[in-house]
Parts: sequence; C-alpha cells; structure tokens
Amino acid sequence: MKNILVATDFSNNAYCALFYAVKLLASKPCTFYLLNVFDELTPLYGKKPKLLGSKKRLEEVYIESKERLTETSHRILMDNDNPLHRFETLSEKGMLTTIISKTLSKKQIDLVVMGNKGLTEAADIFFGSNTIRALKKINRCPVLAIPGEMDFKQPKEIAFVTDFKKGCAHETMKPLLFLASLAKASIRVLHITEEEILNNEQESRRKLLESCLEGVEHSFHWMQAFDDKAKVIDAFLKKLEVDLYAMVNRKHSLFEKLTREPVIMDVSMYSETPLLILPQQD
Repeated sequence: MKNILVATDFSNNAYCALFYAVKLLASKPCTFYLLNVFDELTPLYGKKPKLLGSKKRLEEVYIESKERLTETSHRILMDNDNPLHRFETLSEKGMLTTIISKTLSKKQIDLVVMGNKGLTEAADIFFGSNTIRALKKINRCPVLAIPGEMDFKQPKEIAFVTDFKKGCAHETMKPLLFLASLAKASIRVLHITEEEILNNEQESRRKLLESCLEGVEHSFHWMQAFDDKAKVIDAFLKKLEVDLYAMVNRKHSLFEKLTREPVIMDVSMYSETPLLILPQQD
C-alpha cells in the first residue's frame, strides 16, 4: 500500500481516521492524499449553511477548503514526524463518491480511509450516510472506516466475517493479509450459521480461504444467527477483543444486507472497532 486516500470534512472523527492510518502504516513508505469535497451548500466554518449557493460563496468555500487542508497536513506532520510519509492535499467540488472514484485511478490509490461520521451526523448513527454511500459504491479498492474519536491501537486480533460464498480467494484477501503481516496479527474467521452444514460451494471456499491463511495465526468460528446479524458480529468482536474486522463488498453479501438495515443503532455498537471493506476480486 503506497497511495492512501483520506477523505476529510475537518471533523475530529476525520482527523482520527487520518491519524489511525499513518500509525497503522508507520513502517511503510506512503503518500497520503488528504481529500476534501465541497459544493455551493457546504457550510463555512463557524457559520450557518445557506439554502442557496452562489459563485462568490463557492469561491469562499474553495479557499477555506484549501486553507483547512493545509492546516490538517501541518497538524499531522506535527503529530507524525515520519520521513517515510508524504502528504498531498486535494480540494475538489462535487459529490464525495464521484470524486473518490475518479481519484482512485488518477492517483493509483491502494486504500481509502474515512471516519465513520461527519460534522453534521448524529452520534447514534453507527455509520454516517456519506460513509455508507462510499462503502457501497467503491468496489475497486479497500476502504477502511474508523469509528469515533478513538486512539490508535496496533491491531493484534483481526476478524474476517464471511458467508463462504465469495470473496475467499487470495486476490480478495491480499489487503487484509498485508495489514495482518504488518501488525503480526492473528485472523479470526467468523461464519454466522444459517444452515446446518456448509454446501459444496461453501466448503470449497472455506478450504480456499484456509489455504490463503497458511503462515498466518488463524482460527475459524461458527456463531448461530440467534439475533440480527449486526448484534452477532458485535458480540463476537467483544468476546475475542477484536481490534479490526473485515468484510467483502459484493452483491447479496452480508455487508450489503447490513447496510440496507436502519443505521440508527445502540451507540455502543461498533463504537471501538475499525472496519475494512474488501472489494471482491474472485
């Protein structure tokens, strides 16, 4: 992972996501692209948003965006004096998901990093609307979502939640294996059982996944869907004291089903565990 795109709206949550990423990749040479996306209705700092935009206002928002990106880059340099890391700023007008998608190819991005909530979103939303849209639409690059204003903790226990239907090949798992090797972490595979036994396709995928995990400390775990799946995952993360968990983004996957559910949940749910969404490559 050499090129990292970090989306920011200048909230504390967004800065914590940036800080987490630079600490996670502390031993690797990286270029971090700090991206702020705005439009005519983006509120200026300390001012109420206006219902109607104007050309003059757009210019003001653009200037403020560039200034605050510069402040953010200076701040992270102060907090993270690492000669292996470079920081560049990108201030773009448009829709967040569209701009991110264009930047992926333009800058050859290997990882997108986001905070899970922005400045205007409620504390009891476990993922903000911008993050949900990005996670669902960015399917060519892994996305790391950092919850809340958390302190960095080197991941030692990583969970991979899977239905053994797709997303178990080495190409899909590569970003997760990279991060696990970087942190010398163990990988705990969670399968939420809805069936008595795995079918032939699932068993084949399970074996494929097991071969991918050779050389990595790992274990397989089955948990019954006694409640809604989000709560099952949360219970598993807490039980094993998981530091980071991953899922595959594909059609009809567990991740897609979870993001279709109402996102207003218990504040404690997912409040301390970063989520890595992997694009399906198999």
